[in-house]
Amino acid sequence: MFAGSFLAGGNPLAHPTDLLLGLVFNVPLLSILGVHEMGHYTAARRHRVRVTPPYFIPFLPIPPLPGTMGAVIKLKSPFPDRNALMDIGAAGPLAGAAVAIPVLIAGLALSEVRRATGALGVPLGESLLFKLLSRVVLGEIPAGYDVVLHPVAYAGWLGLYITMLNLIPAGQLDGGHVAFATFGERFSEVARLIPYALLLMGLAGNGWFVWAVLLFVLGTGHPRPVFEEVPLTPSRRAFAAVAFLLFVLCFTLDPFPIGRG
Repeated sequence: MFAGSFLAGGNPLAHPTDLLLGLVFNVPLLSILGVHEMGHYTAARRHRVRVTPPYFIPFLPIPPLPGTMGAVIKLKSPFPDRNALMDIGAAGPLAGAAVAIPVLIAGLALSEVRRATGALGVPLGESLLFKLLSRVVLGEIPAGYDVVLHPVAYAGWLGLYITMLNLIPAGQLDGGHVAFATFGERFSEVARLIPYALLLMGLAGNGWFVWAVLLFVLGTGHPRPVFEEVPLTPSRRAFAAVAFLLFVLCFTLDPFPIGRG
């Protein structure tokens, strides 16, 4: 609530009632994250994998930080086979994106195009999907002008950014589930290189060093399904293709280009 209030121009520290302004940002963001995790939860229950309900992780409410590190569920039993692994891994980002995209469209419609003054807020990186939706909703932005995102649009932007991060193909991330389900144990050698790739990306974009360190700490390995020999069905391979396309469309090399010329 604090982060959303600050983003909406309020000051809940001085005026406690300004906390209500945070609903404009927090409701759409938490809806995106909640639907993302419920996608995992529903798919897991469908495959009879024991899992905890989703719960949200709070974070520092300082813009551009969202006040939450997202939501998580914990699996309490192994994946039955690669098809179940694909369903559980892909369901979250696909469900979350299905909410984030209309949220972003609505937020862009509420956003303003203003003359660039250098004091319009924190700059954000633009993914291919963001550029496409921005062009459709706002049209071509004239030279010397910038888009001032409405808090709803920022919630949608964050939702797609978090979706992209989760689709990084390593470890216990959603992308790790999808990659292991698609390629099996063969992908493990590639996954070990992902943290090093993120370190290199950190030279060009803010934030990647943090994710590289997290992967070094948490590891890039993936547990094998119980019946690993069961092949993927064609529909699950289609899920993998859609998840990969979503990663590409949501990818931004420098999500927070602060202090970069």
